[in-house]
Order: sequence, then C-alpha cells, then structure tokens
Amino acid sequence: MRLPRTRPRSLAGQLFAMQVVLIAAVVAGCAVFAYVSGSAQAEQTATRQVRAAAVAVADSPSVREAIRTPDPSAVLQPYAEQVRRDTQIAFVTIMDTERRRWTHPDASLIGETFLGHTEEALRGETFTETYTGTLGPSIRVVTPVRDGERIIGLVSAGITVDRVSSQVREQLGALALAAGGALALGGIGTYVINARLRRHTHGMNAAELSRLHDYHQATLHAVREGLLMLDGQRRIALINDAGRELLGITPETEALGRTVDELALPAPLTGALLASEARVDELHLTADRVVVVNTRPVVGGERRGTVVTLRDHTELQALTGELDSERGFTQALRSQAHEAANRLHTVVSLIELGRVEEAVEFATAELELAQVLTDRVVGAVEEPVLAALLLGKAAQANERGVELELAEDSLIDDGALPDSLAQRDLVTILGNLIDNAVDAASEGDGHGSAGAVPAQRTASQGAGRARVTVTALADDRELLLRVSDTGPGIGPEEADDVFRRGWSTHGAGRGLGLALVRQAAHRNGGSVELDRAPEGGARFTVRLPLGDRTATEVTA
Repeated sequence: MRLPRTRPRSLAGQLFAMQVVLIAAVVAGCAVFAYVSGSAQAEQTATRQVRAAAVAVADSPSVREAIRTPDPSAVLQPYAEQVRRDTQIAFVTIMDTERRRWTHPDASLIGETFLGHTEEALRGETFTETYTGTLGPSIRVVTPVRDGERIIGLVSAGITVDRVSSQVREQLGALALAAGGALALGGIGTYVINARLRRHTHGMNAAELSRLHDYHQATLHAVREGLLMLDGQRRIALINDAGRELLGITPETEALGRTVDELALPAPLTGALLASEARVDELHLTADRVVVVNTRPVVGGERRGTVVTLRDHTELQALTGELDSERGFTQALRSQAHEAANRLHTVVSLIELGRVEEAVEFATAELELAQVLTDRVVGAVEEPVLAALLLGKAAQANERGVELELAEDSLIDDGALPDSLAQRDLVTILGNLIDNAVDAASEGDGHGSAGAVPAQRTASQGAGRARVTVTALADDRELLLRVSDTGPGIGPEEADDVFRRGWSTHGAGRGLGLALVRQAAHRNGGSVELDRAPEGGARFTVRLPLGDRTATEVTA
C-alpha cells in the first residue's frame, strides 16, 4: 500500500523550530559563559579577599611585637582566629621563617610545619597558589612579615576550593532560573510572532510560497490587461508590463514608489486613479490610446490602497469608427440605389413618351455629375484607401445635402506614403474630420461628435449649399490633410477643448472623434491645428512627417 505523501512543515513552523533551537542554543551558551565567567570571578574575588587579609595581618604592628615575645602563639592565635572569623576565610596561619606554625584553626597543629611553598615569600614577595593542606585544596596567599628590612615571619591566608565552588553553585541556581525564564519568554515571543507569520503566509511552506511567487510573476506579466496597485499614500506598489504600455511608461522609468501625480498622465485619468470611490468601465484617453479604467479601493479597517485594471480600447474604437463608416456607405448605396431606380423609371417613361432626346440628355447629365468627382479624386489621390474613403464620404455627404469637394491643389502620388504610416490611422484622421465637418455644415448649429458651439453664420456663407472642402497633399517631407466646412465655426474660447474626450452636442457616449484624430496624429509624430476657414466655418489641418518620424508636440 502506498503511504500518503507527508506535506512539508509550513514556513512559519520551520521558522518557529529554528528560532526555538536558536534561542535555546543562545541561552545555553550564555549560561555556560556565565558559569565559567562566574567561576573565574569567584576565584578572583576569593584571591583578593585572602590577599587583603594576609597583607593586613603582616602589616599589623601588634603582629611584629608578638613575634618578638618568647611565646608568639599566646598573642597571635586569638588575633588570627578573630581575623579569620571577621573575614570569613578558611584559615590565617602565622609562622616563623622555618615554616613552624604559630597559629592555625586547629590548635593541635600549632608548632608543626606549614604545608605549602614559602620560597618566594622568604625573598620578600607576596604570591598566590592553590595547594592541598590540612584543610584540603585551598587558594592561599603567602606574604612576609618585615621588621625594617629583615623578614621575621610569614603570614598565609586561604579559602578552601569547596567554599568557592559552593558560592558558584549558589550563583548557578539563580543563573539557571534566569536562563529558564529567558528561554520561556523567548519561546512565547517566538510563538506569537510565528502565529502571526502563519496567518500572513496562510500556513504555506517555503516551496509553496516560492512556487506561488513564480506563478504570480508569470501571470502578472502574461495577462494583456494592465494591472496597477496603489498603496494608501497613492504610490505605485505594483504595475505589470501591459499597465506600463497602456499608460505610456517606458521600461527605463522607475515607476514603483512614485505617486500617480508624477506620471504626467492626462488630468481626467489621474483623477480616476486617485478617486476614493470605485470607477467602473470609464473611458479615458492617453497620448496614444483609448483606455477603459476600473478601480476598486482595498479597505480593511482603513484605506490600504487601490487596485486598477486597464483595458486597451484603441483598436475596438477604431473598428467601431470603421463600422460606422461602412454603415454610412451602406445607407448611401441604398439611397443611391433607390434614387437610381427613380431616375431609371424617369428615363424609361421619357422613352415610352417618344421623347428620346430628352431621355438621353437626362441620363447623360446624371452620369456626368457622378463622374466629375470620381475623376477628380482618382486623378489627384492615387492612394487607394484615401481615394475610396473620399468617394464614400462624398456619397454620405450628398445624402445629407452637403457638397464634398476636393481642393484643386490636392495631390498624392501612388507610393508617396511610407508603409510605416498606418492606413487605419489615415482613415481615423480623415474620416473623423470629414464626419465632423459634414455634421457642422449640414446642421449649422453644432459640430457633431466634436460638438461645436452654435454661432451666427457669416455673410460669406449666405444661403448657398453646405460644403466641405478637403485638401490632401503629400511631398517629400510631410503629408498634409486639411478639412474645412461652411458651418458655424468654433469660437476661440473653445479651441482648447475640442480635442477633449466627451466634448459633444450629440449626447453621452459621443465626443471621441477629434480626440482620436489628435491621438492618431501623435502616434505618427504629427500635429493638429485648428483655425477659421475662409468660408467662416472650422478648418482642421493635420501634418504628418514622411521623413524623420520624430514625435512633435500636438497643438490645438
């Protein structure tokens, strides 16, 4: 039978075990060090104690006077015992230079030979040694008793090793108690810290956390949606590659830790990212893209930050514009088919009435009117996409009662436009400019999706037919696209706002046309200018470089 696989201990559990072992090792090491240090300190203390007692006795005048008497023991024995009791040492032995004892804690040993070394003391030195005497192993000090320059006796004071060891053992008990307390306190603190760590790591072990991090990084950079996380101070805590691309942040720019205000984003987009409330599917424009923004605050007792997702809406918006153009073409073709049927019926009726010459004249006139613009466009604009766009827009404009004409100086040779200039951007620029111009010329009170402010028609407009004039001219340096209309025009006070998203007189969800024009021009390093047309309406001029495609500032 296959045994179940044992799950590795969690990271918090591993750290807890390591910390407990580490704390135990540190406490044990400290205890051993304290014991060794305490033993050495106790021995040093005992040595200083007996040295002080021996030197004090040797320097006492009464000791020198007693040594001169016929029976020194009678005076010195009581004195030495008093000193021993007062200093709590093991013995104070006073002897002559021949090592015969005059004093000893055991009175029966008085007169016998001192057990230990005295050579250094007889040379006038005070020395310390550990020696086993009648009281067992002891730490002792031997010092000379001087009468002037002459040594007349010796004094030895000592403390037994057992006495020193007992003092160390007493300290060791207190040390063990302190070590146990430190170990218990360290264990409790470690357990509390690791319990918190366990909650934050959700009980996962190191391998699981590493794998989760790898998956997180792979997912973060693999998703095509932009992801941006802001902390409580509105600083960037995380951003993926798609987020950098959608917000126009170059890879060389260090974004982490910077505030949203430092990214130089458009003001509406910055406001959406900094908003305290959630934002759902808001459409915003950057320099090059149309971005759908969703934000959600991260709240847990206090504001902890904001999670932002970004979706690229640029291609979808372009496709929507192309779909609107195709829908307009379809409607124009349907209307033309209906009108052609009416004209065909007219021609047939004239023939049935026997008025053949009038039928031929009527049919030829219609053909000539339709062919004039076609010949003019095909002859001047050899770029197929632009030619098709102009013919389609002309049909749409005609259905709305607007005459679309191509300026006499228009000329684009076949192959004049480089492959790097995207055809979709050309359609976006020229198509939106024509649509806005047709709206303005036909309605006379607004600029369609651009949303012009109603204005009084000029005298030059008169009561003539509404007209839109298109200029398309390419040379070695740049492509010039200019669209003017006979509409009411745009006031100077509104010139800075026409390229702002949402500026429209056609209701919510409109107002992207001119914003997309500026965006497409910026992508291709070009510029957009707005002024007043000779006919009194608005005139938009787009210049796209065809040589060195260096991005220039877009002006309005």
